[in-house]
Amino acid sequence: MTASGTPASTGPASVPHLDVDPFDMAFFADPYPTHQRLREAGPVVYLDRWNVYGVARYAEVHAVLNDPATFCSSRGVGLSDFKKETPWRPPSLILEADPPAHTRTRAVLSKVLSPTVMKQVRDRFAAAAEERVDALLDQRSFDAITDLAEAYPLSIFPDALGLKPEGREHLIPYASVVFNAFGPPNELRQQAIARSSPHQAYVAEQCQRDNLAPGGFGACIHAQADAGAITATEAPLLVRSLLSAGLDTTVNGIGAAVYCLARFPEQWQRLRDDLTLARNAFEEAVRFESPVQTFFRTTTREVELSGATIGEGEKVLMFLAAANRDPRRWDQPDSYDITRRTSGHVGFGSGIHMCVGQLVARLEGEVMLTALARRIARIEITGEPKRRFNNTLRGLDSLPVTITPA
Repeated sequence: MTASGTPASTGPASVPHLDVDPFDMAFFADPYPTHQRLREAGPVVYLDRWNVYGVARYAEVHAVLNDPATFCSSRGVGLSDFKKETPWRPPSLILEADPPAHTRTRAVLSKVLSPTVMKQVRDRFAAAAEERVDALLDQRSFDAITDLAEAYPLSIFPDALGLKPEGREHLIPYASVVFNAFGPPNELRQQAIARSSPHQAYVAEQCQRDNLAPGGFGACIHAQADAGAITATEAPLLVRSLLSAGLDTTVNGIGAAVYCLARFPEQWQRLRDDLTLARNAFEEAVRFESPVQTFFRTTTREVELSGATIGEGEKVLMFLAAANRDPRRWDQPDSYDITRRTSGHVGFGSGIHMCVGQLVARLEGEVMLTALARRIARIEITGEPKRRFNNTLRGLDSLPVTITPA
């Protein structure tokens, strides 16, 4: 029987069947009641709408993320199974790859974006954050998404990557296409892919060696081809991975943090009293809002997970956002607390496929929140926040605010 009491159509009898659509507009508008329903139904559920298994509790999501041999990425981290259908674009060498191929390409990106490299660019990123706050203080009232969460990463990350100044307006729409494409063949996915040609063409061209400025992250990736770590064909695809991973996570993460701190003024005051909490305030926003909501894996063999037997070749949908608010793992999960121990949240994933842009996102989030807290006394939401709907990402399209200088 399904949760609504109708006979189960297909799929296993051993797990609860739910008639929910996690790619529906009503779900995107308010996913939390459904997240709770998914967690309470059982450790593993079956979603009849798309014929996939689902895991929404922290323990199972973490287990799936950390067993890449059983739950693979190479068959696609969206609903599409690359073994059965052609991907809409060449698969990512990072996100949609398994070891040993993934190990080699991932090592290259880890070197290019190492903690040492982040230390070297930190001052530059912090100065850009201060400049952005200067501009916002002049405006007083602005849109915290376009004028802050998007404007800041766009002012610094494309330069660090080595992109040319023209054409950067394609970057955010391109990332939106990529993440919509992980969903089912709904309107969001179909429209995104239909509109994607100019964004794809721009990105493909910018990732070529001749178009990247010397000394940037992109040029460093191409240099790894000279060293023999990757092939010349793989280099542009790795630059592409960085482009999609390094921007949207940061934009949605900073947007989430500002949205949280504006709604919870006591947390804002805590941050103003202790600027060393900036990094954790960003982490807690990523846990609390989960900019990346879901990802799929595909089983490589029959496997038992928390008492449920899942056959080979089955899609498993991980609800990262539901895991990040699982009361089995977190104390008072629905409260935003910048002093919480956030380590272990799955907002950036976990295991070998942990978000490749996470160090960049964390650095940008930390320096931006530090700059804001140092110089702004209050952030007030002065208009209706608007959601930006996407099959994988959760974020705002608009957040009108007014700030009071410190």
